[in-house]
Amino acid sequence: MEYVIEMLNITKEFPGIVANDNITLQLKKGEIHALLGENGAGKSTLMNVLFGLYQPEKGHIRIRGQEVEITNPNIANDLGIGMVHQHFMLVEPFTVTQNIILGKEPKTKTGRIDIKRAEKEIRELSDRYGLKVDPTAKIRDISVGMQQRVEILKTLYRGAEVLIFDEPTAVLTPQEINELMDIMRSLVKEGKSIILITHKLKEILQVADRCTIIRRGKGIGTVNVSETTESELASLMVGREVNFKVDKQPAKPKQTVLKINNLHVRDKRKVDMVKGLDLEVRAGEIVGIAGVDGNGQSELIEAITGLTRVQSGQILLNDQDITNKSPRKITESGLGHIPQDRHKFGLVLDYSVGENMVLQTYYKEPFSKRGILNLKEIYRYAKKMISAYDVRTPDAYTKARSLSGGNQQKAIIGREVDRSPDLLIAAQPTRGLDVGAIEFIHKKLVEERDKGRAVLLISFELDEILDVSDRIAVMFDGKVVADVKPEETNEQELGLLMAGSELQKAGEGK
Repeated sequence: MEYVIEMLNITKEFPGIVANDNITLQLKKGEIHALLGENGAGKSTLMNVLFGLYQPEKGHIRIRGQEVEITNPNIANDLGIGMVHQHFMLVEPFTVTQNIILGKEPKTKTGRIDIKRAEKEIRELSDRYGLKVDPTAKIRDISVGMQQRVEILKTLYRGAEVLIFDEPTAVLTPQEINELMDIMRSLVKEGKSIILITHKLKEILQVADRCTIIRRGKGIGTVNVSETTESELASLMVGREVNFKVDKQPAKPKQTVLKINNLHVRDKRKVDMVKGLDLEVRAGEIVGIAGVDGNGQSELIEAITGLTRVQSGQILLNDQDITNKSPRKITESGLGHIPQDRHKFGLVLDYSVGENMVLQTYYKEPFSKRGILNLKEIYRYAKKMISAYDVRTPDAYTKARSLSGGNQQKAIIGREVDRSPDLLIAAQPTRGLDVGAIEFIHKKLVEERDKGRAVLLISFELDEILDVSDRIAVMFDGKVVADVKPEETNEQELGLLMAGSELQKAGEGK
């Protein structure tokens, strides 16, 4: 059997860690091959070796049977390998075309860049693969899903026969995810081969032909996707059985903790995003907010947490008015916040893990006395938290930026939950995390609820909303348009409500 790509016995080490330990991966022509593993298992490292960003200590790479040395991404491109990175490599003020041709500009006879010819080629490529991208649009004006398509076109324009997708659905809405799956299938029909780095089991079962599993840097094996199940893949990946159903008793809600009346909030462009929203969350319940991204969820969270100004309306926390108060005042009134963007709002990446653990409390005793930090106490506390929340880090002094996404998230959750706030806002708490970490985080949210805390969960993952919530508030166009119980609804019905359909009226007419 001839493989398009063979990575044989690859070992890649960094100081103090073996990221890839003797891993073999073989890609057939015309297949979608998934690379599955927990956060920090070594998936991206292995693909960065294939793309020439890292050099392996041991092992060989063969392309169509020929041994090659890939010392930089230009060589990978010349060999027909393209990579769609998790964090896009695009220049925002440039157009789609300018981004795609960067470094490979077609020239006119006089030596000028032939933008018209490039636009025509890109339009043809876009139509051929059903990408529906406008070559003249500016990157900053198009959605995240469209930006990803530009990255795909960038690799196709350079003649890629093998495409590596690194966690491609982490930032997409459910509809964009389905569209991306269709694009992958059409690429394979055209004879391309795809490696899909992911930890989302549903997506593997949906599109992949085979799947190679990595656990803590070691290759566990390769399976045919048609012959496996979601739970088998999960236990291969984590090394134990994983419980997909959230284990919880029915909620026993008590007094109202968060009450929002007729809230109006604008975004940074001065556009109304929250338009007269009413919401209540009680002690001892998890209220999930379901909605398509861009319907005012981010502005709602920022208004409650004091990160953005409220135009009008009122936010009450334990009957105390916190509208337009400072983030510290709101935090001290009993709020915990797991932010949706952990890098922007959750961590100071160049601080140590220990320093990040006390970002909300560093100015209080025992972490500080008369304005001087007590480092001994800070790191003693951090070590306790690292162990309690299974944060995998060399030590408490390691910089936060060097942790994997899942471990950064666990550190934030530990910090916020340990203060036992009356209201915990969990915004996209499991975005980009593997099944083991998701199971852990869901358990923590339910534990907080059972201690009598109020939990507000914002997530674009409908199965997460249905599994974890006791009550679901559906947001559409800046308002809560429906309040439903998870056991009385399903993904289809929620999807319709999220798109603005009024199901109750349809039901009443029966």
